[in-house]
Amino acid sequence: MKFHAIDLPNGKYTQPNNTHKNLFLLALTLVLLTTIPLCLNISNSPLPAPKSNASGSKSIEKEDECQIFSGNWVPYPDGPAYYTNETCNLIIDEQNCMKFGRPDTEFMKWRWKPDACELPLFDAAQFLELVRGKSLAFLGDSVGKNQMQSLLCLLAIVAYPEDISHKYSSNTDYFKRYVYNDYNFTIATLWSPYLVKSRDADPSGHDINSLMSLYLDEPDEAWLTQVEQFDYVIVSAGQWFFRPLIYHENGRVIGCHKCEQDNMTSFVTSYGYRKAFRAVFRTLRSLKNYKGVTFLRTFSPSHFENGAWNEGGNCVRTSPFTKEETKLDGYVLEMYLTQVEELKAAEEQSLQRGLQFRLMDTTEAMLLRPDGHPNFYGHSPHRNMTLADCVHWCLPGPIDTWNEILLYMLKTGHRR
Repeated sequence: MKFHAIDLPNGKYTQPNNTHKNLFLLALTLVLLTTIPLCLNISNSPLPAPKSNASGSKSIEKEDECQIFSGNWVPYPDGPAYYTNETCNLIIDEQNCMKFGRPDTEFMKWRWKPDACELPLFDAAQFLELVRGKSLAFLGDSVGKNQMQSLLCLLAIVAYPEDISHKYSSNTDYFKRYVYNDYNFTIATLWSPYLVKSRDADPSGHDINSLMSLYLDEPDEAWLTQVEQFDYVIVSAGQWFFRPLIYHENGRVIGCHKCEQDNMTSFVTSYGYRKAFRAVFRTLRSLKNYKGVTFLRTFSPSHFENGAWNEGGNCVRTSPFTKEETKLDGYVLEMYLTQVEELKAAEEQSLQRGLQFRLMDTTEAMLLRPDGHPNFYGHSPHRNMTLADCVHWCLPGPIDTWNEILLYMLKTGHRR
């Protein structure tokens, strides 16, 4: 609606036969000036509140129109976009699908296309300048380590790091640390698949599906003693919560998940999952010296078909799903919503301290990529090779998109 300025009577001269008309216009103007601001401030107004854009590189309003987490995979015939298993020697055997004979290459020839914008290609030089003098930790399970391996290969276009893992841990298979000396930038994995304190609970010993005890209100000391030194922390966890678990809270056993013990209260998977993320976020908020930006990288779906992971299941597809072929539902949706709800609560509770908790929402994108897993084309001394790996991601592969998203979020301050 367009409003025109109305010249009000100024007292100097008014034609007698226009007096009533002018009074009417004056009254109408006062009504409009009073009611228009009220209409614009209605709480459920669809108009976004004004936001500042300190960087000046891209308007926040434009960013809000372009949600990078919703989109489709589109063909990218020139792929892989950045590196191969021959040009990057930092790929570990578990994710080096081409080294161990994967016959198809189409899984490397797709890029994530957000619905209303383009996700820029990863710029290694730009990333390293943005993080100069800073540190980044991947806190969680081996899929987080998978993302770190992707980032190492993406950055190798510009610089190779020094492996300093042995200076910080005796378990250098799981606790990794690299430094880019020219940039004073450190990358680390803080291995903690449950995020909270865990102990073996199976009398027959530890194996791939043995019973574990989780202390849902106690953070895992493996990361607690180190996390305060990091400027960016990417928190993620997932598949380990589906195994048999005994839950402890407030110093006592409260029940279990898939433990098959008659005297135990049974809990759904998302109960322990929620409590673990709540404990992590609560702990980060409470640490006096933690000033980092916390990213939640959302649940990464597995794609087992033709059986469960331990019942002959595999992942043999060679191209992405379309949105018509699959959708976010069932346990994947439940796990995803659990994480997002806990992050939202952490954001609200962290306002006074000025801590940032940000969402890296990769679940929809990865749900569409059943073709990106190692299946039987990844080798590991710690894994039964008769079991397919439909959890982790081949390198190069769709997981490189996570670091494209990370760079975009660091550059723009993007928030969902």
